Amino acid sequence: MRVLITGSGGLVGRAVHEDCTQRGDDVRAYDRETLDICNADLVLATLESDKPEAVINCAAWTDVDGAEDDPDGATAVNGAGARNVAAAAAALKVPVIYPSTDYVFDGTRSEPYIESDETNPTSAYGRSKLAGELATAEENPDHFIVRTSWLFGTSGRNFVETMLSLASELGEVLVVMDQIGCPTYTGHLAQAIVRLLDGDFYGIHHIAGSGEEVSWYEFAIEVFRQAGADCRVMAATSDMVPRKAPRPAYSVLGTEREHPILLPDWHDGLAAYFADRARTPA
Repeated sequence: MRVLITGSGGLVGRAVHEDCTQRGDDVRAYDRETLDICNADLVLATLESDKPEAVINCAAWTDVDGAEDDPDGATAVNGAGARNVAAAAAALKVPVIYPSTDYVFDGTRSEPYIESDETNPTSAYGRSKLAGELATAEENPDHFIVRTSWLFGTSGRNFVETMLSLASELGEVLVVMDQIGCPTYTGHLAQAIVRLLDGDFYGIHHIAGSGEEVSWYEFAIEVFRQAGADCRVMAATSDMVPRKAPRPAYSVLGTEREHPILLPDWHDGLAAYFADRARTPA
């Protein structure tokens, strides 16, 4: 299959690119320097030239706190840019996949969010991603919207690397214990995203690491356990570690789909991450 990937330089995009390549797909990959998805004419011209059979739109504004300072910039990429990609794919009559986020929910409940639950983002980033979901669905009937959460992978900044860096520098970390979610390894997520192209189960999919729900505090403890790192982990509440953008207190993702794609347990995802990290040149 000829697959066009936008945002191929990002955390999810690189993992998707790698999985498509391993599958033997004919991949046309573009990072933000080679394809600005905010340029509708350029997006359409690129798709018309490459003639993909499917498009995976991994291009995104991912700076959650930065979106609070520049909500228009975040929405230009995550909302209007997503519309451009979905519309261009629709013009070629090919499906589009749009990775999204748990931030489209407000995090006020105490049981997993499913695909039909009402959205209510509380941050500029969450609102920009919801705008992208709506635009993608409006422009292309053959769409997959993949909501995921708490991403970590070997091709970019992530919580795991932050924890290991702080451990080596300080020997102790302060981590919030009142935010609960589903850690998700991008290598496993990418496999699920690409697998969607083998069917026509269009619409919203919740795909995140399985296993018991966990706090960032508990996740940090497991990171150090698997890494064999000696680090003191101290528990904090969110108001002790203020961030510019509000984070959902509870963002565990469940699914109501009859035949969902389920990822491995997040503990296994973390182990796979460390294995891939060991193979990746520094």
